[in-house]
Amino acid sequence: MSLQDRTEAVPEASAPPGQGGKLGLALLVIAAAQLMLVLDNTIVAVALPSMQSALGLSESALGWIVTAYALAFGGLLLAGGRAGDLFGRRRMFRVGLVLFTGASLLGGLAGNGELLISARVLQGLGAAIAAPTALSLLATTFPAGPARNKALGVYGAMGGLGSVVGLLLGGALTEYLNWRWVMYVNVPIAVLVLIGTGVLVEGERERGKVDVPGAFTATFGFGALVYAINRAGSEGIGDTVTLVGLAAAVVLLVAFVLIQRASRAPMIPGSVLADKGRAGANLIMFLMGAGMLATFYFLTLYMQIVKGYEPMVTGLAYLPFAVGIGLAAGGIGPQLLAKLSERTVIVAGLVVGIAGMVWFSFLAPGQNALVALLPAQLVSGLGLGLVFVTVTVISVRGVAPQDTGAASGLVNTAQQIGGAIGLALLAATAQHITESKLPGNVSEALTSGYSYGFLLGAGLYLLALLAAVVMIPATAPQQH
Repeated sequence: MSLQDRTEAVPEASAPPGQGGKLGLALLVIAAAQLMLVLDNTIVAVALPSMQSALGLSESALGWIVTAYALAFGGLLLAGGRAGDLFGRRRMFRVGLVLFTGASLLGGLAGNGELLISARVLQGLGAAIAAPTALSLLATTFPAGPARNKALGVYGAMGGLGSVVGLLLGGALTEYLNWRWVMYVNVPIAVLVLIGTGVLVEGERERGKVDVPGAFTATFGFGALVYAINRAGSEGIGDTVTLVGLAAAVVLLVAFVLIQRASRAPMIPGSVLADKGRAGANLIMFLMGAGMLATFYFLTLYMQIVKGYEPMVTGLAYLPFAVGIGLAAGGIGPQLLAKLSERTVIVAGLVVGIAGMVWFSFLAPGQNALVALLPAQLVSGLGLGLVFVTVTVISVRGVAPQDTGAASGLVNTAQQIGGAIGLALLAATAQHITESKLPGNVSEALTSGYSYGFLLGAGLYLLALLAAVVMIPATAPQQH
């Protein structure tokens, strides 16, 4: 089956799409919004040392600047998608953008760590509303066929490309302006996107209500889990607070499952995960998100702490990753999907991605890091780009019109929650390995911890590969 055939089951555009120029502007609006929302996962990474120095942040608080956004974003995405289905997708898209813009301004003005972390939570809430409604608007604005295929490819590319662009932009803003501009930069982008939302097609609304108890238990359940993992890295798994956090996470997440089963309007309708391939696509996105965000974290620390690179050099070093993802998701991926099965494309992408992660694990303190980093990042970007575009297509294909918000929210949730949990788990493991090498050469100890983190990330990609083999159908494409 070709890429065109695979997206035809997505609900038809509810209004005539207009001329090609209007569709082009609509794609620009949706892609710019998705890029902005995803890049905020990583745009602060290169600025973390500057934030720590300016605000006197502890190591734990520094980590929460990254994870607070990912948790709020991922934990509330499903509720945000459902809100779009009920109250109007374009309306909620605008609400999310306004909230995100205000939170970005607040974060830039923050005079202490508590206010900055709070602003990151509010940013995540705005993103949780805007991101799933953006994908739903894509389905209602673009008619099934080549136009929607192209839009899905671009949207999928933004999921991976945004993380890398965040690192590039964060490095430039931190070095040439200051760390506050990694927050301020969102304001003009969001304003321009808001102005352009008039070209988007609203689509039909559904009846029902938002599952507030489900949103609460999911968000705080994952939050407790990430906190417990972070705590275990420094205090040990036997620590009382760690055990309480794990217990709270189990109770809240079990409650979430029970609430979903009993609810008449669950955040995750049973029909969304009834398709084995769609469930597999979300699992793959979860595992990819877990490995990718931790990879950026380790590479940034390696370049800035071990190698002593300036923020701008650190950001530019990620350029091959962006190129790889852009080439794979924007061009190579759709071409392969027209000729090969979805499972084949995902497996190929993950094999290449695993190779890139293993390559990273060979980094050493005394080597010319750029010689190893640049080609390894290009390889990793190519592999992950193939997976991003394919998983995006699978995640929204064949979904009933009333469930498009939930389906699009779920795939974004998988990436964000995966990133938060993966970062906590791999960073705690890397810290343990580093401490086991001390006292000794600090650079070698740090690099050893990062290397193990990369190998664990490769293990997560391997699990994703196994999920693809087991859950994604090996349906042969139909030639046209």
